[in-house]
Amino acid sequence: MKTISVIIPVYKVEAYLDRCVQSIVDQTYTNLEIILVDDGSPDRCPQMCDEWAKRDSRIRVIHQPNAGSGAARNTALDAARGELIAFVDSDDYISHDMYEYLYKLMLQGADIAECGHVDVGHHDRVFQPSDDNVRTYTVQEAMAEHICDRIFRQLIWNKLYRREIIGEIRFPVGKKIDDEFFTYQVLGNAKTLVRSDKICYAYHQQESSVMHSMSAKKRLQAVEAKIQRHQYIEKNFPDLTVLSLKNLWFTCMYYGQLSLREMEKDQADQTIKYLRGVLREHPFCPKNCTAKEKTWLSLERVSLRGVCSLRNALKIGL
Repeated sequence: MKTISVIIPVYKVEAYLDRCVQSIVDQTYTNLEIILVDDGSPDRCPQMCDEWAKRDSRIRVIHQPNAGSGAARNTALDAARGELIAFVDSDDYISHDMYEYLYKLMLQGADIAECGHVDVGHHDRVFQPSDDNVRTYTVQEAMAEHICDRIFRQLIWNKLYRREIIGEIRFPVGKKIDDEFFTYQVLGNAKTLVRSDKICYAYHQQESSVMHSMSAKKRLQAVEAKIQRHQYIEKNFPDLTVLSLKNLWFTCMYYGQLSLREMEKDQADQTIKYLRGVLREHPFCPKNCTAKEKTWLSLERVSLRGVCSLRNALKIGL
């Protein structure tokens, strides 16, 4: 049995940390290296991590000054010893057989195995039997699904990775959204991927989490990530260039809507100006699109602000 290094950055999750770690400790797949990275958490999390390390010899704790989740994951990746890598957010939890299940999916040679996930609120979810519906994908097929945000999404935590396909790829430091800069590069290094609909991961989104607390301006880092991904797609997957461009244009539309809804006028004006610059640098003629897509993209070419205002009024896309 190969060793799975499970990487968990820890910061201000005192109320959820025990639930998270317990779900990993209780895995039916036992050959685990569990790396808890205390990212300078100001609450009881550092002590809780140390207590867990005393209870289970598979747990390693790294304490470091606060530098963000990207830096914490990078520290763990550099220290990991396993042939397989997994990530868990410290306020989430997993089904008792998640890693055994994903490991078995990889036995036919897949580089990445992905399972389904469920969003949870304040209450724990008991995992129920669900359809597995397993399918194998080439990297080209998986990247197309990733671009369309259907499966093999930027989510890092519902996957099991062979260590070698991560290689020297690391998370950006200082970004509020770091997985969008990471996942497409790792997907691109794979040859074969496997996906199951079976729900094994419970994602708990707090109101104080990154996506809820970020301003619309900071969320523009997602646009930066999409630009970098598009450049990567152009170079490595040229057949997917048109699909990537369409996604970039709709991303700009979405964040334009967000800026008009959440920002003061001056900030919104600056954001719209920035997004218009992105569209000029990456021109797109909406061919091979649905009639509805062509309509929105054509309107976006005429007036980004106008189409964003219209979609906000119609409550489309938000």
